[in-house]
Amino acid sequence: MITRRTLMAAGGAALLASPLGGTMLFAAAPTARRFVFLIQRGAADGLGIVAPVGDPAFASQRGVLAEDFADAPKLDAMFALHPALAGVAALYRAGEARFVHAVASPYRERSHFDGQNVLETGGTAAYRLRDGWLNRLLSLLPAQQARAISISAAVPMALRGAEDVASYAPSALPDASDDLLARVASLYEGDAQLHAAWESATATRMLTSDLAADNGRNAAATGALAARLLAAENGARIAMIETGGWDTHAQQRGRLAAQLRGLDSLVGALKQGLGPLWSETMVLVATEFGRTVKVNGTGGTDHGTASVAMLLGGAVDGGRVTADWPGLGDAALFEGRDLRPTLGIDSLFGGAVAGHFGLDPARTMATLFPDSRAGATDGLVRA
Repeated sequence: MITRRTLMAAGGAALLASPLGGTMLFAAAPTARRFVFLIQRGAADGLGIVAPVGDPAFASQRGVLAEDFADAPKLDAMFALHPALAGVAALYRAGEARFVHAVASPYRERSHFDGQNVLETGGTAAYRLRDGWLNRLLSLLPAQQARAISISAAVPMALRGAEDVASYAPSALPDASDDLLARVASLYEGDAQLHAAWESATATRMLTSDLAADNGRNAAATGALAARLLAAENGARIAMIETGGWDTHAQQRGRLAAQLRGLDSLVGALKQGLGPLWSETMVLVATEFGRTVKVNGTGGTDHGTASVAMLLGGAVDGGRVTADWPGLGDAALFEGRDLRPTLGIDSLFGGAVAGHFGLDPARTMATLFPDSRAGATDGLVRA
C-alpha cells in the first residue's frame, strides 16, 4: 500500500524483506550496466566463507569451524569456498566470481553501528560524513538517469544524500483499490509537489506489483524480485540489498551455513531472472568488519577486523582470489586476535564501480571516498 507519508518522503525505489533479514533499495543509473550492492549486516566471518585452508595455522586456529572445509571446493592452492555456496562456486568456475580477502574499511573498533556507518558513508570515522557513497555515485552519472528508489521505511545510509531517493514502504493493510488511487490522484492534481510525488510513487507501484508478495521472505524470491526490478525497461540500474543475521557469536557452523545457503539462492535467482543481462551485471557483497580468528567458548566467533568481499556477475573478471595474505599465525594477527587487513575496502569499492561504469578512477575515489588517500583497485572488470 502506498501511504501519504511514503509519498511525502518519496523520490523512487523498491524494498523487500528476506530470510536474511534484508531490505532492498534501487537507483536508476545512466548506463545499460546493472550494479547491486549487497551488505551483510552483523559482521560476516570471512574466514568461514572463503577459508585459507593452505595456511599452516588454519586448522589449529579455527578448531571445529575448520571441519566445514574438509571436502569444500578449492579455489586455488590456498583458499576453499564454503560448501553451502554451491551456485557461487559454479560462477567461480565460469569466471564470474572473484573474492577479495583480508579487506577492511578504515574502522578499527568493534561496534556494528559505527562500522556500518563507516562502510556506508565511505568515511574514515563513524558519522564524519552525512551522506552515502552509493548516493554520491549517482552524482557521477547523467542527471536525467541518476534517480534512486527505495522500498523501505527508511533509506539506508549508503543511499542517503543530495541525489533524490524515493521510498516505497510495504504495509500489512490491504492494497488500495484502483478506484481509490484514482480518487487520490484527482485530489493532488492541483498541488504540483504532491502530484509529482504521487506520479512517482504510482510508477514505483507498477514496477513492484506482485513482486513483494509475502514481504519477500524468501531469499530466492528476493533475488527474483531484484532481477525483475533491474530488468524492467524503466526500472533501476543500481540496487542495494540489505541482509542481516551474520552476527555469529554462538553455534556458528549451522547459522553461517544457513545464511550462506540463503545468499546462494538469492544470487542464483538474480542471475536467472536477469537472463542475458547477467553479462552486464556486477554484484558487490561486503560486510562492516570480520570476526575473530579463534573460536569462542560457545562455538562462535566475536567481532574482528578484516573479512572477505565478493564480486559476482558476468561483468566481473573472476575465477580468482585477490589477497595479500597476512597469515593466521599468532604473531601475524591484528591486536593478537583478528585477521589483519591488507587492502582498504574503499579501494575495492572505488575500483569496482569505476571499472564497471567506465568512470575516471581518481574522480570516483575523490567523490565516493573524499577522506581517503587510497587509489582504486583496477583489473576487476572483464575487458
